[in-house]
Amino acid sequence: MLQLPKGDCRQIRDIGLEGESLKEDAMESYTRFPDRKISGAGPVSNCFQNLGIKRFVDACRFVHELPYGYNSDRDDLLILFKENLGSCTTKHAVIAALAAELDLQVVKKIGIYAMTETIVTGTGRILEKYGLPCIPMVHCFLSNEAFHVDLTEGNANGKNCSIEQFIHTETVIPNISEKEEYLLYRNVLKEKILKEGMLAGIEMKIILRAREEGIAILKANI
Repeated sequence: MLQLPKGDCRQIRDIGLEGESLKEDAMESYTRFPDRKISGAGPVSNCFQNLGIKRFVDACRFVHELPYGYNSDRDDLLILFKENLGSCTTKHAVIAALAAELDLQVVKKIGIYAMTETIVTGTGRILEKYGLPCIPMVHCFLSNEAFHVDLTEGNANGKNCSIEQFIHTETVIPNISEKEEYLLYRNVLKEKILKEGMLAGIEMKIILRAREEGIAILKANI
């Protein structure tokens, strides 16, 4: 598995945005999560039990070690098991859903971060094209409030370093749909990001076009 270098991705203040800075090295190992035997008849629990995986932390390990990739249907909670790969969306959806089935206090969070050339190679030409300091992009991770875990950290996920500072974070249901996530993103743009800092006053349609090209760059970098 490709190991990505940890770089300094904390550039929000440099581009004039106020962000939610996680503490130094905030993304911790999944081994810090409380462990519990997988039991019961929940759909995610059943999938792990069918694979012979019997404990929550072992399920986290399995998901972390799966190849990173974009699934054919991200709204299918179980697509990761069918395609044997997952993105930050589907990997964290599965584990957050399993945690809910096991009554563990582990939730899925959506974060919007400032994507730049430092974080994702190839972003610079998009920024130049649209005259932007960064592209607000969605990433997600797990949290139990005391610490945060990114099960895609260390995967070949298209990023040059882990994300440890966000413009906005929000707890969501494990299997939030693609449409719901997009509407959440647009709302944060409208109500927060496009009202402050160096992105203030920029038309939303410009950000949305840059976002689409940013997604394409991320996919190409895998």
